[in-house]
Amino acid sequence: MKKKLALLAVTAMTVSMLAGCGSTEEAATTEEAATEETTATEETAETEDAAATETEVADETAATDKVYKIGICQLLEHDALDAATQGFQDALVELLGEGNVTFDLQNAQGEQTNCATITTQFVTDGVDLILANATAPLQAAAAATNEIPILGTSITDYATALDIADWTGATGTNVSGTSDLAPIEEQENMLVELFPEAKKVGILYCSAEPNSVYQAQLFEKYLEEDGIEYEEFTAADSNEIQAVATSACESVDVIYIPTDNTMAANTEVVNNVCQPAGVPVIAGEEGICSGCGVATLSISYYDIGYTAGEMAYDILVNGADITTMEVKYAPQVTKKYNATICEALGIEIPEGYEAIAE
Repeated sequence: MKKKLALLAVTAMTVSMLAGCGSTEEAATTEEAATEETTATEETAETEDAAATETEVADETAATDKVYKIGICQLLEHDALDAATQGFQDALVELLGEGNVTFDLQNAQGEQTNCATITTQFVTDGVDLILANATAPLQAAAAATNEIPILGTSITDYATALDIADWTGATGTNVSGTSDLAPIEEQENMLVELFPEAKKVGILYCSAEPNSVYQAQLFEKYLEEDGIEYEEFTAADSNEIQAVATSACESVDVIYIPTDNTMAANTEVVNNVCQPAGVPVIAGEEGICSGCGVATLSISYYDIGYTAGEMAYDILVNGADITTMEVKYAPQVTKKYNATICEALGIEIPEGYEAIAE
């Protein structure tokens, strides 16, 4: 009986041990399976991350490798427009990298018909973006395409240039850009500050430039508020400037010239009339002032060109919607004077003015 009981006990222990071994082996197997599953999941995640990174790198490389073609139509050559074009090109080369952008720079030689021919060719060539430097190129580009992005620079008033009645800050079309509008009221204040005894002011500009008309009207408004008499003297083109300037000098005390491209390209003609006559010129921008003016409240044309270049990058690379991009203005203005002409006319400039570099 004792032997039977002993045998039963041994058998029970053996079964228990076998059961324990089975549980341990099952647990080990389960743990190994879980580990393998975790490893597989981690490897899959790493593979997906690597694939995503490769895709991002590929996208960045594709954007970098693209060579953008920009058509630039500049109305004519003078310091202000040249500086705006240079600023635009410098910004895009810096942002895109040299070799990733090409410029087709065309000069319209001051002719509206040339602007139309040039911008139409840009559309035919399929450029990625058009820079219109001055009002006439902007108008021509807008007439040539409503699909290719158009950025303007050296434009005084976009509403006037594009005949937009309800101006909101953005054109709502494929056009945006930067403006060269300086504070007209402050320019009129400058004239009064320097020439408080002036009884009559002549406003000299080219009648073919709508933005000059716009500035003249604003300037006249502020002259009226100060009770100063004025008269407009307009030239249809460069051939009339000498005669018109001579007429102005015969009847006014001071002349104001807005940011007018025709006058800017012919400052020597203006100076050859005004300086011998002893009639000072307040200019709308530095380029005109350096050629024939005594003082100006001027913006930097290089800066507004550079800003236009930044806007172009935002459109081309970041996909910015040009139809909602508000027109941008120069961040600051500076009081400047022409030391040579001031000395010739015996004009003393008060403190706070910066001499234009010769």
